[in-house]
Amino acid sequence: AAAVSDFYIPASEMPEHKIQSSEGPLQITMKMVPKMLSPLVKEWAPKAFVISFKLETDPLILIDKSLKALEKYRHQVVVANILESRRTSVIIVTKDSQTPLSLSDEEIGQGMEIEEKIVSYLQGQHTLFI
Repeated sequence: AAAVSDFYIPASEMPEHKIQSSEGPLQITMKMVPKMLSPLVKEWAPKAFVISFKLETDPLILIDKSLKALEKYRHQVVVANILESRRTSVIIVTKDSQTPLSLSDEEIGQGMEIEEKIVSYLQGQHTLFI
């Protein structure tokens, strides 16, 4: 699997018509999407409160990769989550803290979505930032 925002097929390499399965196995080569976080933080909005997202399938590498992103791009927050539980829990990672946010069974039953907790928490963090 590939993250939709990480890879693409250039328009010049897209087939004009449907790819026929009768032609046998298919091999697709994708290009990397340029990373925009660095120019965003350094050039476009150096004083902005910038949040990125990190989705992983391996919980053992999630925090480390989030911290490395914060160090590399010098932004304020990573919303980190695991694919399997992405709709019910996240970890808000900053250079100084790791704050888990999760939905309880009751909140899930009431139809609450994790995004509500994320937005509420990050509004508070943004207020402290400014």
